[in-house]
Amino acid sequence: MRILVVEDERAIADFVGRGLESEGYAVTCVHDGAEGEALALTGRFDLLVLDLMLPGRTGMEILQSFRVADRETPVILLTARAEVSDRVAGLDSGATDYVTKPFAFEELAARIRTHLRRPGQEKPTALKVGSLEINLLKRSVSRGGLDIRLSAREFDLLAFLMRHPGQVLSREQLLNGVWGYDYDPGTNVVGVYIAYLRRKLSVDGLEDPIETLRSVGYRLLEET
Repeated sequence: MRILVVEDERAIADFVGRGLESEGYAVTCVHDGAEGEALALTGRFDLLVLDLMLPGRTGMEILQSFRVADRETPVILLTARAEVSDRVAGLDSGATDYVTKPFAFEELAARIRTHLRRPGQEKPTALKVGSLEINLLKRSVSRGGLDIRLSAREFDLLAFLMRHPGQVLSREQLLNGVWGYDYDPGTNVVGVYIAYLRRKLSVDGLEDPIETLRSVGYRLLEET
């Protein structure tokens, strides 16, 4: 199970991260809201732990953005805000649970175990958008019933687009979500791979499934 922890207090993030790793989870910790949001939207995580007060993007903003794309993955808010009104606002915005600081790690771990074993939380193994279909386990792709061979990076890019059908994704979002943060933000690798995908997904009688919005980003059309 993969858990994303977005917490700007590094001591707390380290404490939670080490504890969860000792429980057998794969943990990614980030300390900036914008970075946390980009990672959350990749769909790679089975559970999110979000602080509310974050630089870049607040935990509430991340939660609201994330719930547009994903209504199922558990999200636990971890915050010093203990007022009833704060709890209600968080839960009404889509949080699965709410843990206030200071907290006992054992309680947080127990809540995580509870939410991860709830029925219906399994990640889908296949995605379908219009004529496009991919199997995430077999890493197979078809369009209009025709099998399409993609490289590993092309597959990851298509999967990211298919997790956000109809949504405009900036070059930076795609770069961060598919290639990670070690890549030069000035690189044109996203445009290059979009062109690769377009060529390989071209099928007679079907329109280009990827729309380019100049100076904005790219969008996978829902009717492809």
